[in-house]
Amino acid sequence: MLAVDILSWIASDDDMMNRFLAISGLSVENLREAANEPGFLAGVVGFLTAHEPSLLAYCEARGIEPETVASAWRALGGDSHYETSI
Repeated sequence: MLAVDILSWIASDDDMMNRFLAISGLSVENLREAANEPGFLAGVVGFLTAHEPSLLAYCEARGIEPETVASAWRALGGDSHYETSI
């Protein structure tokens, strides 16, 4: 559920959404199809955790701790070798 909320938050900001699409290599046209792929939600959460200002803005907007997002990322199979800036 958290990953879906993060994607919704990303999509609510044109600049953030454009950055997500550019980094992920996705387009608006194939986003829905990609969302059904294994690892997509982990990628969404990973995108957020990779940019501390965005992570902190999301957490402030939602009233949650960054550690909650990091835990969700790991639970979704986020790369154990990748360290966030938390």
